[in-house]
Amino acid sequence: MYEERITAMLYTDHTPGRTVLQEGRSCLFFSGFAYLGLHQLPAFKQLLAEGIEKYGTLFPSSRSGNLRLSIYEETEHALCTHLKQQSAAVFSSGYLASQAAVQYAVSNRQPLYAPDAHPSLWYQQPVLPDMSREEWIIHTIEQVNAHPDHHFVIITDTVNPLTGAIHPFHWLQELQRKVLVLADDSHGIGILGPDGQGAIHFLPETPCVRYLLSASLAKAYSVAGGIVAGHAADITAVKKLPVFSGSTPMIPMHAHAWLHSGDLAAKMRRSLQQNIAYFLHLTANTVVHNPHGLPMFILPPDDALVHYLHDRDVIISSFPYPQPHSPVINRAVVSALHLQEDIATLHQFLQEFGITKV
Repeated sequence: MYEERITAMLYTDHTPGRTVLQEGRSCLFFSGFAYLGLHQLPAFKQLLAEGIEKYGTLFPSSRSGNLRLSIYEETEHALCTHLKQQSAAVFSSGYLASQAAVQYAVSNRQPLYAPDAHPSLWYQQPVLPDMSREEWIIHTIEQVNAHPDHHFVIITDTVNPLTGAIHPFHWLQELQRKVLVLADDSHGIGILGPDGQGAIHFLPETPCVRYLLSASLAKAYSVAGGIVAGHAADITAVKKLPVFSGSTPMIPMHAHAWLHSGDLAAKMRRSLQQNIAYFLHLTANTVVHNPHGLPMFILPPDDALVHYLHDRDVIISSFPYPQPHSPVINRAVVSALHLQEDIATLHQFLQEFGITKV
């Protein structure tokens, strides 16, 4: 019976916000993403309604067709301006954007994968390095500096949402050969930086490194879409790939909503930062792990904790990742929608369960 509870999936007929209906119970929801909570806001839903009224449910043509929808170019221009990049390409999902970026990046370069690179960046099932990130950094510097310019592409995420870590990139300044760095910023864009520009805020400028950024727009901005941004020549090449020209474009009402929700996103980003700061205060000096002030708080890998919270109408993130056989990771994911009393309730239950001081 206990084994059945551990493996049972939870289902709902409602999209979660700060709460979710699950088997007739209203539960606090500390899982998923949509960190800014835009998908639940009436003002954001109104932008989506405006978009569907103007553009319909989809644009029924390829991005390479002879009839173009101007909002895609408008969105790409706004995104590359936001990220301080020369050019950008939008896709229907973050996964597709990352796949397009990696297909281009490895076409004439040898890939150097980071140990925990997200599956969306995998090209033909790569064997990821079996070493710590610190060891990988040392090894990567040595490899790059021992080869000619443009020989390698470094493939990495900027943020690991499973460990709550923002990866360091200062070491890129030690490279003495020109490389392309493909960095996926799905869990940084919209959150990090003073204006939500993400990892580009802290990636070092160095003459040996050229960046190609990919990201999902769903994780923070609540829209189904993805982006690849970087130098104009790189983006021109990406747009020539079949994965761009042969795929269904981003849903235009989502592009419309993103384009017109800048002020709303900024307001919700402030709320998210306040909620993170509050939970950091409550969990200071405990085994709850959050080294860089991200929305995800790493909890002990204890099945009993998951069931204890669920019995008290609290749902946290708990599943194996990135593979079905991977270890289960328990996290409490805070969003801009949560109230202080929601976070205090979670903290109270963690204390009652026995989350201890370090």
